[in-house]
Amino acid sequence: MKLLALDTSSMVATVAIMEEDKLIAETVLNHKKTHSSQLMPLIKEALDNCGLTPADIDYFAASLGPGSFTGLRIGITTIKAMAQALNKPVVGVSTLDALAYNLPCSEGILCPIIDAQRDNLYTARYKWKKQELNRISDYDILHIDELIDVLNNQNEKIIFLGDGINQFQQILEGSLKEKALFPHNALSIPRASSIGGLALIQIKEGNVQKAEELLPIYMRKSQAEKQFEERMREK
Repeated sequence: MKLLALDTSSMVATVAIMEEDKLIAETVLNHKKTHSSQLMPLIKEALDNCGLTPADIDYFAASLGPGSFTGLRIGITTIKAMAQALNKPVVGVSTLDALAYNLPCSEGILCPIIDAQRDNLYTARYKWKKQELNRISDYDILHIDELIDVLNNQNEKIIFLGDGINQFQQILEGSLKEKALFPHNALSIPRASSIGGLALIQIKEGNVQKAEELLPIYMRKSQAEKQFEERMREK
């Protein structure tokens, strides 16, 4: 069984190919070039490195967000098009889940944080138990002050991942002291290999979808949607 997974929820585009439980290829582009122009070449590179074609893939998986509205649309549209053309099933994975999966079997609470603008963060909390990742909170959008209030009640170390670290690391360190831990920057990138690993779990549980059923998890409205609603209210 072969799976192609991708993540385009951030500035970094990643593509991974897995065979059974083994990662056999992963390509990463961390550059200012747009996902729309670089995603298909990344997919082709990963397939070529494995001597595969799209027809060899049994399942397709994509990050559903939260994250960049534009990036998510590009990634999900690409996966849906490939899966529909080949009549193959798809799997969607939360970006927050994937970030937590970047740090397997770690101790303490994993707290991915993704910038949601205006000092807000997309976030959730996780713990590993018996080699399984368990989400212990709802997916949420919290102001940084609200998040700190929640985490101050925790008695364990808290490991932060995600691009929210760029803006809020000093604030979190100042408020949570030695409880706050920040791993290497590479672990704060949503990776297609983590999307793939979580997708394999869903596949084994029979949790797959038809391509047309795959929808993004935005958690908030895009700026374009807000502007459209404002114009409609003004009429």
